[in-house]
Amino acid sequence: MDTIASIFSFITTPVSWIIVQFHSLYGAIFGPDTGWAWGLSIVSLVVLIRICLIPLFVKQIKSTRNMQALQPKMKAIQERYKSDRQRQSEEMMKLYKETGTNPLSSCLPILAQSPFFFALYHVLSKIASGDEIGVLNQSLVDSARQAHIFGAPIAAKFMDSPEKVEALNASLTDVRIVTAIMIVMMSASQFFTQRQLMQKNVDLTVKTPYMQQQKMLMYIFPVIFAVMGINFPVGVLVYWLTTNVWTMGQQMYVINQNPTPGSKAQDQYLQRLVKSVVAHGEVRSRRKRTIVQMIVAKSTADRNDNERRFITGLAKAGLAAQADGTVIKSDTATADAEGGSAAQRRQQPKRQSKSQRQSTPTGSAAAKGSGDTTDAKPSLEKGGAEGTRSKASGGKAAGSARQPKSGQRKGPQRPKHPSSKK
Repeated sequence: MDTIASIFSFITTPVSWIIVQFHSLYGAIFGPDTGWAWGLSIVSLVVLIRICLIPLFVKQIKSTRNMQALQPKMKAIQERYKSDRQRQSEEMMKLYKETGTNPLSSCLPILAQSPFFFALYHVLSKIASGDEIGVLNQSLVDSARQAHIFGAPIAAKFMDSPEKVEALNASLTDVRIVTAIMIVMMSASQFFTQRQLMQKNVDLTVKTPYMQQQKMLMYIFPVIFAVMGINFPVGVLVYWLTTNVWTMGQQMYVINQNPTPGSKAQDQYLQRLVKSVVAHGEVRSRRKRTIVQMIVAKSTADRNDNERRFITGLAKAGLAAQADGTVIKSDTATADAEGGSAAQRRQQPKRQSKSQRQSTPTGSAAAKGSGDTTDAKPSLEKGGAEGTRSKASGGKAAGSARQPKSGQRKGPQRPKHPSSKK
């Protein structure tokens, strides 16, 4: 870790300068040698860095959504060119170019934050050894060495030896308890952030390998942070815990205000939007009008279930969304919504049994035979007497047919084969 931190030593001077400026502010309030002054200086460093990284975070959100939307197309390309890796890569790059998606954009905030993280690690390592670094002179280094956060020096680590911890005027028990609690909180915040993303801000209608990958990362990242955390100084744990909490809050805001289409968060957002529009009779903000405009621009087939429920909810309230994102009163929309709900409540016809399905052709043929009386009337009119005699003889024949001979089984008889003897 020290070797990696030394690579980013070029940024230790600006990082140390920022910490000193915040320390001068908090030192005047809490005292220059207190853990509050140095701890809040590190927290303020995180906040400043994360504010500067907000544009990259927005790009990360857009890139993640584009990657989720492209997963079905990417999977189709992989299946189509699974035997030609070069053609597969070319088609992937072509797809990224056409949609304006950069796969590396999702990693930009972490990559941009890494130099500051390792620079802070390098600064705290020098403070632990009592050496000057950047703009931290010897008096500031000695002040930082005396700063304790809940009894643990900001430069102490979980794996430090008792002698090293004693040199920082602290006990090994206090250091390990504080660092262990901070490692658990750091890992838990990372897990909750990823879990929040997977459960609320993912389109559940599209099952792709990307979702499985994100689900694996939800469990892998906290383990990685826990293993690495035992080698982090307390000040770095403060830094990383603060950035995790910031990411969690920032992500929660984005999910609630601009959720992924088709996700659970979008359903909750559109339900809140319906209630707001019905209560006030209008779409009250420009951003919400943009969302309504995007939904209206889609065809009925292209809308997801959340968006269809949104349009139906407005229609039941007698409102219709317009192409410009506004809403108007509409009795037609109410009638359509009521008709649609009535159609949904209509019961499906009962499924026929096997015997009913088998008897249907016979019944239809009988109905057809009984219904075909047009041709039978003239013959009856012409030969009434003959028809009567035929009916009588037919009745006798039928009666004789129903009378079985002695030694013959009841029921319809099987016709004899022509070759058999009479």
